[in-house]
Order: sequence, then structure tokens, then C-alpha cells
Amino acid sequence: MAVDHEMVARVARLARLRLAPAEVAPLAAELNRILGWIDQLQAVDTEGVAPLETVIPITRAWREDVVTEGDCQADLLANAPAAAHGFFAVPKVIE
Repeated sequence: MAVDHEMVARVARLARLRLAPAEVAPLAAELNRILGWIDQLQAVDTEGVAPLETVIPITRAWREDVVTEGDCQADLLANAPAAAHGFFAVPKVIE
């Protein structure tokens, strides 16, 4: 599928982009090169190749899911620079 000047202008209008007339031709050529690369990728035989989740195998070290002590609000708030009504107090950021 080749991209012509009318298609570039239409897509630019749909994307609400303003293109100068001099920008349409180079953009159409660039889009045609990109579509050519996509055609090259589609021509590659990938039969029997398993899809990859990542390029490098990643293993995550998960911690054990165990019940821990709760009700440590007072200990946490003791480390806070300021606390109010059982919560961390921070400066107002909305003007």
C-alpha cells in the first residue's frame, strides 16, 4: 500500500496537524519507506519461532506471602516530620 499526497493530507487533517504544502511530499516518502520496512518484516519466515516475553530472561525474587503485624500507625507516624489526625501532614500544594 503506497501513501500518496492526498492520504498524507487527509491523515494530517484527521490528526489536526497543520502541514505546509512543502512538508507533504517528504512525509509521504518517509511513510512509504516505513511501510516498506514493515513489508520486509512480514516477509520473514517466523514459522516455529516461539514469541518472546522479553529479550533477556528475567526471574523475580518473590517474598513469601506471610501475615505480618499490623496496627503500626503510631510507629509510622513517629517517623513523620508532621502528623495530623492519624495521617502524614504535608504542605498544601493546590493554589
